[in-house]
Amino acid sequence: MSHPLTALSPLDGRYAAKTRALQDHFSEFALVRCRVRVEIAWLEALAAEASFTPLAPFSPATLAELHAVSAGFSLADAERVKAIESTTNHDVKAVEYWLRERFAANAEVSSAAEFIHFACTSEDINNLSHAIMVRDGLAQVLLPAIDPIIARLDFLAHEHADLPMLSRTHGQPATPTTLGKEMANVAARLKRARAKLGAVEMLGKLNGATGNFNAHVVAVPGVDWPAFARRFVTGLGIAYNPLTIQIEPHDALAEAFDALARLNTILLDLDRDIWGYISLGYFRQKVKAGEVGSSTMPHKVNPIDFENSEGNLGLANALLRHLAEKLPVSRWQRDLTDSTVLRNMGVAFGYCLLAYDSCLRGLGKLEANPDRLAADLEGCWDILAEPVQTVMRAHRIEGSYEKLKELTRGKGGITREELQAFVRALPLPQDAKDRLLGLTPARYIGLAAQLARQG
Repeated sequence: MSHPLTALSPLDGRYAAKTRALQDHFSEFALVRCRVRVEIAWLEALAAEASFTPLAPFSPATLAELHAVSAGFSLADAERVKAIESTTNHDVKAVEYWLRERFAANAEVSSAAEFIHFACTSEDINNLSHAIMVRDGLAQVLLPAIDPIIARLDFLAHEHADLPMLSRTHGQPATPTTLGKEMANVAARLKRARAKLGAVEMLGKLNGATGNFNAHVVAVPGVDWPAFARRFVTGLGIAYNPLTIQIEPHDALAEAFDALARLNTILLDLDRDIWGYISLGYFRQKVKAGEVGSSTMPHKVNPIDFENSEGNLGLANALLRHLAEKLPVSRWQRDLTDSTVLRNMGVAFGYCLLAYDSCLRGLGKLEANPDRLAADLEGCWDILAEPVQTVMRAHRIEGSYEKLKELTRGKGGITREELQAFVRALPLPQDAKDRLLGLTPARYIGLAAQLARQG
């Protein structure tokens, strides 16, 4: 039986509502619909090409019917294609036979039935279909899901631009930053990664069984087939690849999947950092009425959104990296190992979408905890060893670093009084001493606030 509770994949079961937007781009129905769209477009292009003399132009009425079938392809239509496939055991040939059947009552199309799938290998149809699916899936679903995360980080960067925070390099107290600056860092990284992903150009081809237009030239030698193919492919909104084997080599798909995995890695880094900041108490999480954090510990408010995001990003990247590594590799002019792998593009995108949804929900629950941030800073006066020794260096005091190392390293922290007593005893101009004596860990943030606002 078909029910969310019996689904093999959580993408179609537990998480179906959150991944439904991808069904329109990566389901089996979506793939068959794309194939129909490409086949019809190719038939129309042949009829419209003046140098392709075997086929006369279609009438406006026939063109309207072709467009209507392409635009209105239904689930029932797809079911009929699959029924034909059960006999042919070939998915693209089933589309060709369905088109012949569907237009049997149209005299113009039925008389031109031999020009459906003319001179095409299955990959001519498939590579263009996959390019359309990925292009539209990115543009219409994934990129719009990334944008609110970036917007939320920008908001947090500006809201907390001035809120001092103790850094932890190697997990140890280090030079302070601001909470906003740390959010701005990630937002900037995501913007660069998003731009790279959005700029990836899908490639496509339509050049026959081994990429040489062999059958095309023998059947109709009067056509400039490379130019015609270029016009057709670019007319679908896909960049043209003039040199291929039987398959379009998938380099552009791999580029997109690599770019998406790199963006995901940035988000995974964010998930882990926010998880840590929640653990330190730098962030509190808004509580939702009725929710339970633990089945036995009533006080718990766990960072589950960031944990879910991290887990799903790991699944997504495992698939994306396999896709990127496997797809550009094909034995000689063609093997079929790409076919089954390509059917999992939507699975990889599905785990991305789940991760983005969880991350955004988690970011929306965050509330900064200024008291906890301030307490951590106040307990780490030894971090001011850096500015003290740097000012000493600027005034050519010999052994500056070593003196501060002796005072602070491994001592478990020093007090304000100890540090300021050390500063007062230094052979420094009074204005330099005053600058150092006016410092506190919370004030030692450099240009962090300014940088946070630049994002």
